[in-house]
Amino acid sequence: MPVDLFHSIRSRPPQASLSDDEWAATFRRTRAAYHRALAGAALAGCDVIGDYVLSEHWRLTELLEVTDGVDVLLVHVTCDVDELERRERQRGDRDLGTARRQLADVFVHGAHDLEVDTTNTSPEDCAARIAQLLTAPPSETAFERLRHRER
Repeated sequence: MPVDLFHSIRSRPPQASLSDDEWAATFRRTRAAYHRALAGAALAGCDVIGDYVLSEHWRLTELLEVTDGVDVLLVHVTCDVDELERRERQRGDRDLGTARRQLADVFVHGAHDLEVDTTNTSPEDCAARIAQLLTAPPSETAFERLRHRER
């Protein structure tokens, strides 16, 4: 479930005439809705993959809260910064430099169940590693460790 989907269905697009504070509040509500949609789908029995950048601490703490009771595996997807910037330019739908700015904050919490580096690893090989994790998850997941640490 990509977070970009939630931004695309929001009734007030980024180009709407909003003040910086109004845009920040709209952006935060959209992220909060995404958190609840992930948790809701999982609680309904769906297997869910969230495509999301944990670049602000509140995102992590809220996800820890709304997914309490849900099995969550946290995969740290990495990539060389030069390759990130190349992909960012190729996509054309991001402010250039966003990826570099987010790098310092994305995994500040330091916990994950698996790390995959997409610089030179194919999507298929990364998916195979994630599938292997699903068949043999750790006895205590990163989200469980983080939840204990946050309390």
